Amino acid sequence: MTATSPTRTPHGVRKDLPADLSASITVFLIAIPLSLGIALATGAPLQAGLVAAAVGGIVAGRLGGAPLQVSGPAAGLTVVTAELIQHYGWRTTCAITVLAGFCQLGLAALRTARSALMVSPAIVHGMLAGIGVTIALAQLHIVLGGTPQSSAVANVLGLPGQLADLHPVALGVSALTLIVLLSWPRLPGRAGRALRKVPAPLAAVATATVFAALAGLSLPRVDLPSWRSHALPEMPEGPVLGLIAAVLTITLVGSVESLLSAVATDKLIASERGTDNRPPRADLDRELRGQGAANIVSGALGGLPITGVAVRSVANVKSGAASRKSSMLHGFWVLLAAFLLVPVLDLIPLATLAALVMAVGVQMVSITHLRSVTRHREALVYGTTIVAVVLGGVLEGVAVGIAVAVALALHRLARTRITLERLDSGVHRVRARGQLTFLAVPRLSRVLNQIPHGTHAVVELDGSFMDHAAYETIQDWQQSHLAHGGSLEVTGRSGQAARINGAEPGADGTAGAPGGADGADRADGAGGAHKPVRGHDARHAEGGQPGERSRRAQQRGTHQCCRPWTPWQNHCDHRAPSTRTATATAMAEAAATAADDDGAHDLSPAPRRRGAGQLASGISAFQRDTAPHVRDELARLAREGQRPSQLFITCADSRLVTSMITASGPGDLFTVRNVGNLVPLPGAESTDDSVAAAIEYAVDVLQVDSITVCGHSGCGAMQALLSSAPGVAMTPLRRWLRHGLPSLARMASRHHAWARIAGRLPADAVEQLCLTNVVQQLEHLRAHESVARRLAEGTLELHGMYFHVGEAQAYLLSEGEDFFDCRVFDTVGQHV
Repeated sequence: MTATSPTRTPHGVRKDLPADLSASITVFLIAIPLSLGIALATGAPLQAGLVAAAVGGIVAGRLGGAPLQVSGPAAGLTVVTAELIQHYGWRTTCAITVLAGFCQLGLAALRTARSALMVSPAIVHGMLAGIGVTIALAQLHIVLGGTPQSSAVANVLGLPGQLADLHPVALGVSALTLIVLLSWPRLPGRAGRALRKVPAPLAAVATATVFAALAGLSLPRVDLPSWRSHALPEMPEGPVLGLIAAVLTITLVGSVESLLSAVATDKLIASERGTDNRPPRADLDRELRGQGAANIVSGALGGLPITGVAVRSVANVKSGAASRKSSMLHGFWVLLAAFLLVPVLDLIPLATLAALVMAVGVQMVSITHLRSVTRHREALVYGTTIVAVVLGGVLEGVAVGIAVAVALALHRLARTRITLERLDSGVHRVRARGQLTFLAVPRLSRVLNQIPHGTHAVVELDGSFMDHAAYETIQDWQQSHLAHGGSLEVTGRSGQAARINGAEPGADGTAGAPGGADGADRADGAGGAHKPVRGHDARHAEGGQPGERSRRAQQRGTHQCCRPWTPWQNHCDHRAPSTRTATATAMAEAAATAADDDGAHDLSPAPRRRGAGQLASGISAFQRDTAPHVRDELARLAREGQRPSQLFITCADSRLVTSMITASGPGDLFTVRNVGNLVPLPGAESTDDSVAAAIEYAVDVLQVDSITVCGHSGCGAMQALLSSAPGVAMTPLRRWLRHGLPSLARMASRHHAWARIAGRLPADAVEQLCLTNVVQQLEHLRAHESVARRLAEGTLELHGMYFHVGEAQAYLLSEGEDFFDCRVFDTVGQHV
């Protein structure tokens, strides 16, 4: 999806101009000291920072896809650029910047911007944190009055000597800069509020500069040489592979940092402004194209590499910028300052700029990011990437981070916990948690062989995958255990009966031997009992009759939590269409032949039980198997009345069994079902107030604690919305589906957070709309007066849920938005 800028009238442009002008001045005042500081940290000519700031503002601001993002020289590329200058010199580094810009144009043409964000956030934040540590270590030497070394390790090793040879003047000016920088946002009172309008970096640099000038301190200061001697790029010289690696590093780091900054800016705009006062969402491919063009121009003019800068972008948004003109104006102010304010800039002490950049480097190690990666168990990837970047460089660090992330994912996939427990009843229970692969076979075999012969064993396989080696191990042990007079049960995840080598599960989760001895002891119905299989019985049951095996197959899957619906589960004919057609043709021919012979035989198939007969069968099973267990609870509810904990709004789709997927019982849920799990806005129901009435009754009368809107995969209502065409005659169904049109509009809008399932993108447009519809219907709920009142009181919660029918997996809508600016439905189940 691409962002399109809304058509702006001349009046709207003139109205936005004062806000853009004010914001551009604020960003300009931040950009000047930071650009000079970053140029100083890289070892480039100081004018290069001003060139990059001006070009980033004007070129990237005009051509980029994030209207309020401000581009320029950024700390994220400081380490890379410093290394390139040391290896190839400044003029070759400018040429590398130009080539990196062309690479970014190529990536934008291939529309790969969104793919660049697929790198694990732990790796990206670890890379930025490692860069921040490297910057801080290098600038610390300048703060102490010395000169930084060529690498982070050398800077650490050189610190003792630097501390022994302190320069009090440089240290004092740096300390003053840091004190003002950190305390400025915390100035109290009305006067503090007025002073805080001046950006903290500018206040810190100005204070330290004025102090140094008034005190007559002698220390190194900014020295901007004449523009006549400004260095321009030359043809790259050096090893070809080294130059290619340098270009790819600038491209990778610059692109990822720019795209992350664009996404973060979008999030900030969404949190700070209403929908009527937002610019369009960032078009990441266009942003990458703008960054590429800016790098080409900056490198050609002798400037530093350019990326989107989060600090300046945040200042731009918070200062009230309304359009891309604020970024372009800031670039124009930088250009003027580079020519007109040289005498003023020459007064700035280098120690002040070093202290400012060191603070930026320290801030790149974010506590918020550390907490996030720790919560998601990615701390190892994060820490390894930091160390690798500091010790080896950015490209090497990212490669190590990716390798560790892949290894960690494979470890989690292959990790299996196998335990043996002897219960008081004498039963031996083996639990296998995780995927059973050949790597787990030695442990699995060792645990299984600890079970004594002639005992009853329960094997719980809690995983979604078993390879051939593990399968044969369990099969061989099972045959041996049964042959020695033992009995066993093999169950799957959450206790459902598993199947090893054709052994069919019983109603109580008991598994038979290979070939199976099942069904002889089973009572009719889903609630029938089944005896554990003994070795003697299993040996005589090998190769059971086909009819018996077929009957057992039809009674499969009768775990006790599903028993109420098992009489219904096999009512569909699962044969392939070609098989059904061939069978019908053969039976028709046989019937015709028989009629020709004597007309006395009717070979037509017996009618399938449907309708009232099937309903009666289900009721009979309920009365026999379920009613005795719930009668007391229903009697209590009849006496005391219903007190449900939540209102559950879901689709009328027959595949959604709400009590089963929520493990709820009588009195737990007040359920509203309709086509598409829609919640019409107040006043939009026209002739149908049933949903609004149910909401009011649940919230005001039943006083539920929460409301859940549950969508599902393959929703027919969402498919109908996507395929609807204008001008079609209105039917009751089409009139009802009009309440889903806001969901369709939300999915197409650039002003709303996207919705996706954790760990993957939506499979298709239907799934995307199903997810978006849940988010939209939650918004409709908030418009109902009773719901809004309870939410304001803090006595009601709203939840979004998505059930994937094919996976039998439920997902809950998480709070806020994720790293990719999406509303995320996270898995529910094993980690809960």
